[in-house]
Amino acid sequence: MISADCHAGADLLDYRPYLAKEHHDEFDAWAATYVNPYQDLLADTADRNWNSERRLAELERDGIVAEVVFPNTIPPFFPSASLTAPAPTAREFAQRWAGLRAHNRWLADFCAAAPGRRAGVFQILLNDVDEAVREIHRAVGAGLGGGLLLPGTPPGSGLPELYSTAYDPIWAACAELGVPVNHHAGSASPPLGDEPAARAVFMVETTWFSHRALWHLVFGGAFRRHPGLRLVLTEQGSGWIPGVLDMLDYYHGRLVAAGTKASTAEAKFGAGLGASMGKRPSQVWHENCWVGASFMRPHEVPLRDRIGIDKIMWGSDYPHDEGTHPYSREGLRIAYAGLPREEVAAMVGGNAARVYGFDLERLAPLAAKVGPTVAELAEPLGEPPADATSPAFAKGGSVRVW
Repeated sequence: MISADCHAGADLLDYRPYLAKEHHDEFDAWAATYVNPYQDLLADTADRNWNSERRLAELERDGIVAEVVFPNTIPPFFPSASLTAPAPTAREFAQRWAGLRAHNRWLADFCAAAPGRRAGVFQILLNDVDEAVREIHRAVGAGLGGGLLLPGTPPGSGLPELYSTAYDPIWAACAELGVPVNHHAGSASPPLGDEPAARAVFMVETTWFSHRALWHLVFGGAFRRHPGLRLVLTEQGSGWIPGVLDMLDYYHGRLVAAGTKASTAEAKFGAGLGASMGKRPSQVWHENCWVGASFMRPHEVPLRDRIGIDKIMWGSDYPHDEGTHPYSREGLRIAYAGLPREEVAAMVGGNAARVYGFDLERLAPLAAKVGPTVAELAEPLGEPPADATSPAFAKGGSVRVW
């Protein structure tokens, strides 16, 4: 089992040694007054984010031998976790760049503490493309093989949209270095305010805002110009993919056809898009894209052939409360029991090993000790664990929608 969606980060003050010295005084002043907004980062379990030995032990008890590591804790100079932090002002950019570089340096050391078992996802900002490219090369050179965490460009951010050719140097660098571009749920939503309803609206809209990266890069022609580019959409569900690909294929075909027609309104609308977009979106998906399907739900499983069995990477979302830990085996049983062994093996580890460069032969001895057996995962789950907190075990979660 390889989790394609885990999270980690340093304790706040532990980022200081990873900051350039010129930022130490301003970091001390910032940290002295900073109030962490997240209860889980103040609890006794917060050290799961940075305590390497505890983390390895808990993941092994859960059957997991390797992980893709997204950020979780607060980097220096950020008001909240970097995945959900609002777009910075011009004044804040320099400080936040310093904070993300500190996180990337810390993450390289954290991954090195468990050789072959962690693929660290490094962070950039999009406001300075040249600086982003330099950080990509530096992070990969430091051993971070998890690839780039792509920030969102939510409405009001002031940044070019993701379809812009302004980001071509970023796509080119990732394709050249052989690391994926990851887009995680929660990283592209606009600020919604503090009213209670905002939380409900965020839950409804956040995955949609994250899905947008797919059609932005497809229609923007990023994969045509950079055929080696790989995109991973993580913790966004997977059941939406077949329908969205059908929709994107429809618009792609309509725009291509419009370009060959007479001077009509639609022909003008589609002018030049046929050649610039490249292949059909569904073809791009099957050649260049994957989904980090954190605790895939049973109703999504019948769609696996349409999504692509070789495109699905399971994740536990450790150490989040909504993750499947410590019941990842049970989470897999509720979704995957009864499926062919080779399909389960691909979705729970083989695909992630291929995308993120894990060595399955190196991991095999540990998997033989701590991983679930084929027979165990083939056994349907009856009642879910009473104290499970993951939506994977929500009432009705075992109902299959065909």
